[in-house]
Amino acid sequence: MSTSTSQWFVYILCCRDNSLYTGITTDLERRLIEHNETNKGARYTRARRPVTMVYSEPAANRSAASKREAVLKSLPIHKKRALIQH
Repeated sequence: MSTSTSQWFVYILCCRDNSLYTGITTDLERRLIEHNETNKGARYTRARRPVTMVYSEPAANRSAASKREAVLKSLPIHKKRALIQH
């Protein structure tokens, strides 16, 4: 199976404590389930369940998704919240 044809996404989750978590995936639904119901979710979100997906955007490939993830992670919280609202 070629991963070059996979659609990548950058996403933001809102955790139970109202904190935000940013990540990348090729399957938004599967990843949300992993964060909420399995040990495959990030350690950060496992301690803050349940989480809700509040934002996602497509990326051209894994590299682009990773770069956008880094940009979003570096944003101040008020700018992340503004992005989610739009």
